[in-house]
Amino acid sequence: MHSSAVFLIEFGAIILGLGLLGRLAARLRFSPIPLYLLAGLAFGEGGLLPLGTSEEFVAIGAEIGVVLLLLMLGLEYTAGDLVSNLKTQYPAGIVDATLNALPGAAMALLLGWGPIAAVVLAGITWISSSGVIAKVLGDLGRIGNRETPVILSILVLEDLSMAVYLPVVTALLAGTGFAAGSVTLAIALGVAGLVLLVAVRYGRHISRFVSTDDPEKLLLVVLGLTLVVAGVAQQLQVSAAVGAFLVGIALSGEVAEGAHNLLAPLRDLFAAVFFVFFGLHTDPASIPPVLLPALALAVVTSLTKIATGYWAARRAGISARGRWRAGGTLVARGEFSIVIAGLAVTSGIDSDLGPLATAYVLLLVVLGPLTARYTEPLARRLTGRRDRRTAPQAEAGPDAAAQDQRDERDQQDQEASVSRP
Repeated sequence: MHSSAVFLIEFGAIILGLGLLGRLAARLRFSPIPLYLLAGLAFGEGGLLPLGTSEEFVAIGAEIGVVLLLLMLGLEYTAGDLVSNLKTQYPAGIVDATLNALPGAAMALLLGWGPIAAVVLAGITWISSSGVIAKVLGDLGRIGNRETPVILSILVLEDLSMAVYLPVVTALLAGTGFAAGSVTLAIALGVAGLVLLVAVRYGRHISRFVSTDDPEKLLLVVLGLTLVVAGVAQQLQVSAAVGAFLVGIALSGEVAEGAHNLLAPLRDLFAAVFFVFFGLHTDPASIPPVLLPALALAVVTSLTKIATGYWAARRAGISARGRWRAGGTLVARGEFSIVIAGLAVTSGIDSDLGPLATAYVLLLVVLGPLTARYTEPLARRLTGRRDRRTAPQAEAGPDAAAQDQRDERDQQDQEASVSRP
């Protein structure tokens, strides 16, 4: 059979299979990411049906998927949002990084993988999945809850931290010396600072320049600009993902909203291809040996994420029930963890890191929606105490307390409606 025909059949089968898996995940009400990873394991080396001619195209599609994932995350925030979050929520970001990065680093060192792998695994366990968490908040009807801004602030700080973390990891994995790594980091920080400065002062002008009433032209301009910036960033050893994220931040207003709507289907397509591609490079037979460390890491970092959300929500004056909901919602890991692991796998740092990351993400992307929904009622049952208002709420006055009680009643009604068939 002609090679182009084989390519079309293979790639078409992948896309069709991903569509069916996505529909199955929607019916089961959980993220399709674990199913995409399992599909990659099935089509990769050692799987049921290894790919042939379409693997190279899937690799290119995976790179585009990473770029679009980070672009769409950037479109969710404005430069002003980032500056505001840095000023008000940076203590929560420090606690988040400390509690959740250290277990990953410690596990890598205990397994004897060395300091570079420790830095990589620290990032994998640190970053929550913005995509999965956003979907969970929508599914559970919690977008308007009092604890939701705290959750989003932590996610924003994590996403912004990637602008520094990814260049550092890229330099370490490339084996560059201290001087070269410092230059790479300085370039990354300089570019990030410049983009934020330009976005704050001239964001309206940039959006006006990109803006157009024609959806086709808007799609082409935004997508083309993103790919060019991502390519330049990659050439400078800064990371294509960071470049795409900064482009998203620079766009705002109607342009950001229009671009988000136009790019969402492309993001979903190529992001699915990215998760499949990561699974392709993981031999299913390599997962059982690392399953126990992955399970231990998943348990520990689930508890540390719950503690992070609880502390941050308490600091914001949220009631005890809202604190538990915030903590449980942050547990899910996903796209960023796989992006970081993918960098390590392609550099050949350690053969067991990819399987461990795959098993870890599979566990937490399934567990995350469950902890988001059941952490608060389980904690309430274990403590055997009714919700009590915190001191900050009492200081805020009866209006804040009454509003919180209304939010609690609304949340009960929303979750009851979600649980109905």
